[in-house]
Amino acid sequence: MNTPAPSVWKQPAQVWAVAFACVVAFMGIGLVDPILPAIAESLEATPVQTELLFTSYLAVTGLAMLVTSWISSRIGAKKTLLIGLALIVVFALFCALSGSVDAVIGFRAGWGLGNALFISTALATIVGAASGGSGAAIVLYEAALGLGIAIGPLLGGILGEQSWRAPFFGVVVLMAIAFVAILLLLKGADDKREPVPFSAPFKALGRPALATLAIAALFYNIGFFVLLAFSPFPLGFGAMGIGFTFFGWGVALAITSVWVAPILMRRMKRTSIIFTVLPLLAVDLVVAGLLVGSATALVICIIIGGLLLGVMNTVLTEAVMEATDLPRSVASSAYSAVRFLGGAMAPPIAAALWHGFNATVPYLFAAAAVLIAALTVLIGRKALAHIDDEADDAAEDAQAILLGDAA
Repeated sequence: MNTPAPSVWKQPAQVWAVAFACVVAFMGIGLVDPILPAIAESLEATPVQTELLFTSYLAVTGLAMLVTSWISSRIGAKKTLLIGLALIVVFALFCALSGSVDAVIGFRAGWGLGNALFISTALATIVGAASGGSGAAIVLYEAALGLGIAIGPLLGGILGEQSWRAPFFGVVVLMAIAFVAILLLLKGADDKREPVPFSAPFKALGRPALATLAIAALFYNIGFFVLLAFSPFPLGFGAMGIGFTFFGWGVALAITSVWVAPILMRRMKRTSIIFTVLPLLAVDLVVAGLLVGSATALVICIIIGGLLLGVMNTVLTEAVMEATDLPRSVASSAYSAVRFLGGAMAPPIAAALWHGFNATVPYLFAAAAVLIAALTVLIGRKALAHIDDEADDAAEDAQAILLGDAA
């Protein structure tokens, strides 16, 4: 059972410092969403070029996850957190000062490296420093994750009304505050750890169950990021309108990830949830494509998509944690590296399909990718039979789930 909720809010200052930094880090996922059209216009960039802002960020974040555990196990958690935050501050500032879309794309890649270093270490730090046990720490981390995902697009919209550069400057200020807070408040985070072999995540992908789930997640993430990164263009809203739309998306995703998915997993097998939710997500994407000319209909599809994505994020990542007997940090980093390749390739492909055909085709492409994800799980069902077993340690699973979602 989880620790009673009241204890969640009675935490040392160092825990609140890391939690605040987590909120800001997670805001970075959707921060640029509302300003994509403005960046395209101001920097005279094509939609494909603009979507590469997601590609560079996600590709580097995912690939860096393969080595972050190796790094943090050698230099310690506090140094890893501070290096990650410093990189985000520097590269977000460079983004704000850039004069071309190519420069912003490159600096977003550096931002992704900092994000991977920070996020991969933050949860373990909170768990180690929090009072009230790991259950309380996990709830706090959940709250930071949900708050960041929801606020990111809204803040991007508010600041984006002033200038496309303003959201980047906002990140610089917030992350600089987080850096100082962790530098001054975080204590005892550099205890010696057992070094993680550099090859561990690569060897992990040789396991059939983990490989199956990673491939499925790659195609699932195509659907996820077409909905998130491409939709601002056909919506036709200003920065504020896009911000509010994806604030609703983020709230929907957080609600189902934190509350609905655990309820479903107590009542259904994990594979049954996957085979139910993925087809529903494919239907939602098809409807979004067919009704893309109606902004109201597209907004509704985006919010519904958020509800379904929240469930899938949690269920897929928990399945990964149960798929092998590997250390959970190793399994999570290997899985995250592969799935983020899907997120990295989806936005520019969607923009190219839009340019070559029409706004409906990218959503049909996303729906097909989601169905391929379901088919992958179906084909590999024998290797995944054991993921439907009850988890032996719910708190440890929840910790791993949240780390996977944040990655």
